[in-house]
Amino acid sequence: MGTIHLIRHGQASWGTANYDQLSALGTDQADALGTSWEASGWEPTDAVAGGMKRHAQTAIAVIDAYGGDGYDVDAGWDEYDHLALARAHAPGSMSDDPKVFQASLNRAITAWMGGAEGAGESYADFRTRVMDSLEAVVSRATSGRAVAVFTSGGPIAMVVSHLLAGDDSLFQRLNDVVINASVTTVIVGGTGTRLLAFNEHAHLPRDMVTFR
Repeated sequence: MGTIHLIRHGQASWGTANYDQLSALGTDQADALGTSWEASGWEPTDAVAGGMKRHAQTAIAVIDAYGGDGYDVDAGWDEYDHLALARAHAPGSMSDDPKVFQASLNRAITAWMGGAEGAGESYADFRTRVMDSLEAVVSRATSGRAVAVFTSGGPIAMVVSHLLAGDDSLFQRLNDVVINASVTTVIVGGTGTRLLAFNEHAHLPRDMVTFR
């Protein structure tokens, strides 16, 4: 049996000119995950990161903390452009209050799933590239191997929805609750690809738990 460990990036830089980089807390969250792996004597055999800066920064912080090597890049694990999507749906939705923004984003995602434009790629294309990247990782997760994937909440929610429901019907509900630097574990074996654990974050102190 092999395993896949889907890691959401640490907290990004909400409210700044460049969202796509870790905040100081985001770096600490990633370091906490890597340190927990080092303390337990566990590390992945393979590592893959999406093509975004926050994915790379999370991967580097985690890998440095446990003393591992490098990682491969697969942009199929990139997040959809949630900022562009929110702006297209409601130009005035960029608020300093993340809760207000999240409510507007959820309405935009619902419209996007229904065929509306705005994120630069269609929802169908997003779903296809994420599931294609999952298949590529499944092929690497052979017996005894553990693949760490540094990605975002959207791809994690997409994968988990398909594993639980066989389709993307749970995508939006799951997308709302993926914690920064959390770990979702998938097992790959003779009975197929199955979800083992979702959104694990015991490695984070309570005051370091964030959703955005």
